[in-house]
Amino acid sequence: MNKTSYFYLFLFLSLKLVVHYNMIGSGYDLHRDEFLHLDQANHLAAGYLSVPPFTAFLSLLIKWLGGGVFWVRFFPALFGALTMVVIWKLIELLKGGPYAQIIAAFVFISSAMSRLNMLYQPNSFDVLCWTLTFYLLIRYVMEEKPGLLLWLGVVIGMGFLNKYNILFLVMALIPALLFSSHRKIFLNKYLYGGVLIALLLALPNVIWQFRNGFPVIHHMKELAATQLVNVERSGFIKEQLLFFLLGTVVWAAALVGFIRHLPFKPYRFVGLTFLFVMALFIYMQAKAYYALGIYPVLIAFGSVYWERVLDGESKRLYWFRRVGTWLIFLPFFLLYDILFPVKPARIWTPGPFPREAFAKWEDGKEHSLPQDFADMLGWRELAGLAVKAYEQVPVAERRNTLILCDNYGQAGAINYYAGKKVSQAVSFSADYVNWFPKMDSLHYLIVVGKEPGEYVRKYASGYTKTGQISDTLAREYGAGVYLVQGISPVFPKKLKQWQKEEQDSYKARIYAISQ
Repeated sequence: MNKTSYFYLFLFLSLKLVVHYNMIGSGYDLHRDEFLHLDQANHLAAGYLSVPPFTAFLSLLIKWLGGGVFWVRFFPALFGALTMVVIWKLIELLKGGPYAQIIAAFVFISSAMSRLNMLYQPNSFDVLCWTLTFYLLIRYVMEEKPGLLLWLGVVIGMGFLNKYNILFLVMALIPALLFSSHRKIFLNKYLYGGVLIALLLALPNVIWQFRNGFPVIHHMKELAATQLVNVERSGFIKEQLLFFLLGTVVWAAALVGFIRHLPFKPYRFVGLTFLFVMALFIYMQAKAYYALGIYPVLIAFGSVYWERVLDGESKRLYWFRRVGTWLIFLPFFLLYDILFPVKPARIWTPGPFPREAFAKWEDGKEHSLPQDFADMLGWRELAGLAVKAYEQVPVAERRNTLILCDNYGQAGAINYYAGKKVSQAVSFSADYVNWFPKMDSLHYLIVVGKEPGEYVRKYASGYTKTGQISDTLAREYGAGVYLVQGISPVFPKKLKQWQKEEQDSYKARIYAISQ
């Protein structure tokens, strides 16, 4: 890498970080999923109902660094920046020049990748692992160094510990390589050494899944029933094109290059992998962003191909190269406030693209804000309401008070923003069902979400509503906080029973699925 290449890389990495730290306005809180992931640092385990364990240990590092929003935002930004570095190196392997690298950087920054790297979720590291997998395979095709296959096992094993989504890449790579001229890779003992490394890395989580009745199966089934059922296959395809706007012409050029550009012939397995991945996700009615990991390698190949096509000394090509590069970035610049509505105080209005492309939620309906942003509103207010209700409990009774929430977002937000001001908030939702504190006696209960149901009222003398989320743009708008008093001595035992039933229901539902 020459000095010019280093300079451009540094410039684009800086641009990406600036964009990243400015795309979420100060009026937003953290995202509901981020609260859950951060709370996992307080309950370290080899597995969780929601995600594999990598995120929990990363959350522990964030906790050691102070747990502030800067560090929560830092790690997805870091993984996004590292993905861009790998794309840069891929272009170097393919003998691409600065023009190809600049195109790739513009496409990467002005795409859904910026939206993905916005949140502290497993997705950013997942895309990085997909990109590294291709990088190692392409280097192996070029150099045939067997040690690269061992590193491949490390990357896939770490990817598995981060998000099971990488298994779809593996499922697509196997037939793609078998149909390619590189099928002899399956005769290389180092490949199976890499498989062994991946299995050893994944083993603690596999054992945890086995001991807990493979809750990942229930999680996927529940996801399919409540969210994926609202995903249209045609919508999946449309979103793939919207992810990159005009940058689509770059990654699509890679597919043309695999057919027409002779130097790309050894890497046609990449194009086949893309087709198999898309077929898998379309068949499963997967969420569109599940496929984002396949695009960085296509961006690298597409950028190099465009550089070769536009290589020449004519003035027409000279201006086409410059104008074309800025055209890739222009839609992102013009639509920035639509893609990233950083002013939650105003009602978000759609731009020239169809409204449902940006504000259609998992329930299949259109809303005032994109779901990710609606999921970042109302949490500080909720935590403040929980503290207000908690302060109404006599000091001597606070150790015998439980905060019970309707969902994991509410519980995580209270634990994050209220901290030590209140007792631990829990829920029967997601991993919180396993995190109930031991309480032999319970005198007060703070219910968050819907009004206390019959299952609570029959064990209490009464309750008072102390407040509710007032932000109309918040997904949790209207969620209330209720102080329940006069708790029956029987209630703690009933809580343990319900907790056990909910834990067992995962295994029961998995058994039903398998029949």
